[in-house]
Amino acid sequence: MYALVIFAVAFVVRLLHIWQIKATPFFDVLMGDANGYDQWAQRLAGGDWVGTDVFYQAPLYPYFLGSLYAIAGRDLLMVRLVQAAVGSASCVLLGLAAERLFSRRIGLMAGLALGLWAPAIFFDGLLQKSVLDMFFMCLSLWLVARIATGSRHHEPIFLGGALAALALSRENGLLLVVVIGGWLVTVRRTAVAWFVVGLAVVFAPVVARNYALDGRFYLTTSQFGSNFYIGNNPNADGTYASIRFGRGSPEFERLDAKEVAEETVGHALSPAEVSSFWFGKSMDFITSEPATWLRLEARKVLLLFNRAEMIDTEAQESYAEYSWPLRLLGGIGHFGLLVPLAAIGLASTWPDRRRLWPVHAVTAAYRSEEHTSELQSRETISYA
Repeated sequence: MYALVIFAVAFVVRLLHIWQIKATPFFDVLMGDANGYDQWAQRLAGGDWVGTDVFYQAPLYPYFLGSLYAIAGRDLLMVRLVQAAVGSASCVLLGLAAERLFSRRIGLMAGLALGLWAPAIFFDGLLQKSVLDMFFMCLSLWLVARIATGSRHHEPIFLGGALAALALSRENGLLLVVVIGGWLVTVRRTAVAWFVVGLAVVFAPVVARNYALDGRFYLTTSQFGSNFYIGNNPNADGTYASIRFGRGSPEFERLDAKEVAEETVGHALSPAEVSSFWFGKSMDFITSEPATWLRLEARKVLLLFNRAEMIDTEAQESYAEYSWPLRLLGGIGHFGLLVPLAAIGLASTWPDRRRLWPVHAVTAAYRSEEHTSELQSRETISYA
């Protein structure tokens, strides 16, 4: 029953937010990544499901969006309503995970907290992949909680699938695959086998598609090197900056990474070679200027404590002028509370760390990955 309460509260608040922003200029005018996803989704809905290039951007959200377009046409209101339901389901999953690990009261509090968390409401109303990031993260936490509390039937295979899906939405989710896989080794060896099966089932179509187009192995995308370089170069400051100034749109990112790399080496490069080029440039910087790089990492850590989300093309504050849920809840729940709350949670559950260490490890691993590459807060909600 309490799961229905969590879903109802989260869904009603998101519906109210969507209804209030429907008449704004933000509703139909898509910019930046949202415009790129929309264009990609329209091509998919038009029948181009395979494409011609190795994935450069994470493909799951565009395919999710393209499937909705194929079913119901390009209806941005419908997309936001579906995302409101997905976001509300995330709140339920988080609540169920907390109930498994702690108590029903804490599960209710956790689910409602995410349901009323202003940044979550804001991101669920955007055409951005963060809605899927949050869903698969909460699904993974729920499955981890079930396994940790003794339910070990088919959960590992579903956990593998959920984490693979997360990695196909946000590539740094691959780090969690390593962390969870290591934990499952301590649970039961057969659990690891089923976990790998779940990973393989989800990753296999992407690997096969990329191999068919380029003849090389790509687990998710080919942007690791260039993305790592954006966060780790002599001019980096911990925020997003495109390889060529002023060209941060999706239609330019892949092209610029390839063109600059090829101009430097003097010959054509495959997507894998482009990625290796930029990763090499980053490592040259890190090894030649370790003190500068460490200062950069320290700045990224400080940005993790920042109260405000780093603004990309759409700002929560602009939407709050039209949405009273964002105005009312934004002053109570903001990004500046996440790290303190996580620290309090870690401290209060430390006596039970033998049972809860996989949850602690997931939190630490994801936050570490967040600030060691490009600052990923452009579109995501913190999972701490």
